[in-house]
Amino acid sequence: MTTGKKPRSFGGVEREVQKGLTRLHKLVFRATGGRVMGRMLGMRVLILHTTGRKSGQPRETILTYQRDGDDLVLVASNGGTPNHPTWFLNLEAHPEVEVEMGKGREKKRARRASAEEKKRLWPGITETYRGYAGYQKRTERDIPVVILEDA
Repeated sequence: MTTGKKPRSFGGVEREVQKGLTRLHKLVFRATGGRVMGRMLGMRVLILHTTGRKSGQPRETILTYQRDGDDLVLVASNGGTPNHPTWFLNLEAHPEVEVEMGKGREKKRARRASAEEKKRLWPGITETYRGYAGYQKRTERDIPVVILEDA
């Protein structure tokens, strides 16, 4: 189910602007303990700390999330592009992660939601941010839903 439209990729200048805005977002988020810029697209924000699957180096990504009981739920949409986001590939290789929410960091273990779990979670995800449904229509890959559980 694709629209036939290729997702637009960022050029050099756009990519640098996006990186700068992301750095600013993380800086403000950390400085205020998440009180400022702690929400995006109607969803709460966290900083995910992973280990690079190839480099072994620490990586961090600011992402939206939802709660499912005690678990955190992430969506590896990558804007509906054909490829999984790098953070998702990193956590598949190294599922032990940490998350920053507010002032503290918590250890979590990441796993891909089962088909049944995704079926249960997806309506709430797309209700909170309708863009995810559009991303799924735009790509042939099944967009993974990730569950972060206490380590």
